[in-house]
Amino acid sequence: MNFAQLFEALDLSNKTTGKLKALGQFFAHATEEEKIWALALFTHRRPKKLVTTTFLKSWLSEAAQLQPWLFDACYQTVGDLAETISLLWPQNPAAEKPDFVLNNIFLALEERASANETEKKQLIRFYLNGFNQQEKLVFIKLLTGGLRIGVSQSLVVQALAKYFNLESNVVAHRITGNWKPQSTTFQQLLLGENPSDGLSKPYPFFLAHPLENLENLGDPADWLAEWKWDGIRSQVLKREGEFYVWTRGEELITEKFPDLLNLATILPNGTVIDGELLPWKDGLPLTFALLQTRISRKNVTKKQLSEAPAAIMAYDLLEFEGQDLRNEPLATRRQKLLELVNKLAEPNLLISPECEFKNWEDLNEFREQSREKGAEGLMLKRFSSTYQVGRKRGDWWKWKVQPLTIDAVLMYAQKGHGRRADLFTDYTFGLWHESKLVTFAKAYSGLTDAEIKQVDAFIKKNTLEKFGPVRTVKPELVFELAFEGIQLSTRHKSGLAVRFPRIARWRLDKNAKEANSISELRDLLEIGLNKTCK
Repeated sequence: MNFAQLFEALDLSNKTTGKLKALGQFFAHATEEEKIWALALFTHRRPKKLVTTTFLKSWLSEAAQLQPWLFDACYQTVGDLAETISLLWPQNPAAEKPDFVLNNIFLALEERASANETEKKQLIRFYLNGFNQQEKLVFIKLLTGGLRIGVSQSLVVQALAKYFNLESNVVAHRITGNWKPQSTTFQQLLLGENPSDGLSKPYPFFLAHPLENLENLGDPADWLAEWKWDGIRSQVLKREGEFYVWTRGEELITEKFPDLLNLATILPNGTVIDGELLPWKDGLPLTFALLQTRISRKNVTKKQLSEAPAAIMAYDLLEFEGQDLRNEPLATRRQKLLELVNKLAEPNLLISPECEFKNWEDLNEFREQSREKGAEGLMLKRFSSTYQVGRKRGDWWKWKVQPLTIDAVLMYAQKGHGRRADLFTDYTFGLWHESKLVTFAKAYSGLTDAEIKQVDAFIKKNTLEKFGPVRTVKPELVFELAFEGIQLSTRHKSGLAVRFPRIARWRLDKNAKEANSISELRDLLEIGLNKTCK
């Protein structure tokens, strides 16, 4: 399986097992050189664009003798620029058939990086004339920087760990850092000896179950209650002078959070802290959207460090002075954690505050304050509990607040991917503002397969305008959207955005005029903004 075939297999599969199988087959049969270049793409080490889409469209018009209006019409139908060009580029049976080998392609492109337009055109036409349609599609996406592979880095880590019989955290550790595919071999990167593997190894995370019945927990005095913060569950490690920050998804993110590096200096060796990585400023949590601006960037700017400074909200102490504390009761671990955090007095290392309560009614009142605190609800942990592995019932529970909901109108739609590539499944919704509908959210999940087909049929019959892959839809369908929070945003015309939007139900009982308004959504936001965290 070459990389173009892998891309197709990943795009067509919507199951994790299918994606893992495709990745395993690729790494089993690819050459060492192609493996390292594929891994570079999977870890976002994409090369710079060699040509612009304007040049590609111009060369396509010349090769296919295609008028601009006809290309635009095809693009509107297909919805993806690279796919449109790959379908329209004429087949040339007499052309030489180059193998689709990543390292050869990238090296050839690098050699032409500073060439003139004629030389670049000659090379690119050579590949496009000889590749099949799927190879053309992937090649064009590589050229334009538009390749979206459809797998997370953690899934790639799982596949490599399984195929090469390594631990996932070891793989994640080895593929991070400042390596380049031009000067690093796959053997050196992944399969060579690395003495710091053991030092960087985090513990498996202990996860909580959703709470269904509060009254079944017994005596309130047996339980610790703390806020469930909306950030990235993480472990902070310092061993033999080396410092690491891991996510629950086994992603090593130390380099993305330089504002935590002071912990590398002050934490004692042999320390592992479990907590939540949060954007934190002036004693308050910031929105998760600001944290996302940090995660998605390879290099963090001074502006991002200023606008979204990071902190660790410490939950638990798993290792101290090199001693594994996981079999100690939570009460003991928390006391040691409290003493450590207070001793260090580091602004970026906070202790998760305890919600003191005497009965379950008091605790329910705390839960109702969650959104005022910037939290998602409460965590309940038995004081006697050890730190276990995975999601175990009985000792740790998460008690989230009910999601916020609002009724919105479907305004725009776009086709999905994989098995839903022929169906409109990506939706944009609007709310009323001064007698007009204004967009505020996108949602992709929540409908049954039968409902998706019904909505798809409506969209195809009631399309008002086409903008590339996007369809403007007659504003008639109303859906109840559920979401976890609201924040100010410049992304939507409404000036607002919602967190984790999904479709709760199709409101067949409502017409568009009965949908909610931007002012009603803003009222929900104002409630949160005007409350003070205590």
